[in-house]
Amino acid sequence: MTGFAAAEKTVQEITVSADIRAYNSKHLDVMLRVPSGYMHLEEKIKKRIAERIARGRMEVKIQIKDQSEGAIAFEVDHVRVRAIQSALTELKNEFGLHDNISLELLMSIGGIIKQTESVAEAEIIWPVIEECLTVALNNLEAMQKKEGDFMADDLLTRLDYLDDCIGVIETDSDGLLAHYQQRLKERLGALTREMVEIDPGRLAQEAAFLADRSDISEEIVRAKSHVQQFRHIMNSEEPGGRKLNFLLQELHREFNTMGSKIGQTDTSHRIVDVKSELEKIREQIQNVE
Repeated sequence: MTGFAAAEKTVQEITVSADIRAYNSKHLDVMLRVPSGYMHLEEKIKKRIAERIARGRMEVKIQIKDQSEGAIAFEVDHVRVRAIQSALTELKNEFGLHDNISLELLMSIGGIIKQTESVAEAEIIWPVIEECLTVALNNLEAMQKKEGDFMADDLLTRLDYLDDCIGVIETDSDGLLAHYQQRLKERLGALTREMVEIDPGRLAQEAAFLADRSDISEEIVRAKSHVQQFRHIMNSEEPGGRKLNFLLQELHREFNTMGSKIGQTDTSHRIVDVKSELEKIREQIQNVE
């Protein structure tokens, strides 16, 4: 499920901020950015995310500001100093200059003193990162839950529609034998122009054969079971996106089979409507973790 969340946590002089952007994906894929000095903590951060998120593409950015004493220091670039001093000495000797090579002159050239940032020890920085990440994940979860509640209402409405359609299809299929008897009688009457007497026993036998080939009772039972299981998974606390996607494929299969067996126009049209509804459900559950 898509979403965005951010958090910031300050402990003494250390401030950690976390930004999380979530996108739909079949699997969990964490794209993590941390300051270069803290790359050794990447696996621990990814592990914490995986404990909370089952699937999705997660873009996570961690920023760290350490204002503690000793966090910022300066160091001398000895190689650069020696090179500058050598060049200035060469100038003095070449042109007969008598000025001293002073510290002020070296500093004016620049680049000989660099600012460095020390990296806080893991046992100090990790608890701050962990707490900040937890808050960000909580915020993301709250946002996704709010969106999920709206999505659940929409899915339940569509499942109610599927239940209604299955009920109508089941009722219509109960009259298949009579339907085929009447259709065969009309066709045979049209072919013989009512000049040949139709054997009622033979007619009933052929109609029963066609009705048996068109029997969809098993498909209806399975479709009802899939819809019921769909609701059960939705009510579960566990992530169910993959299971719902599998059930949706099974429902498609059942209704495709029904459509291939049933020759009634009304029922065929209703199955087309159902398959259209299943496609809308499929689009929705791509957002479900």
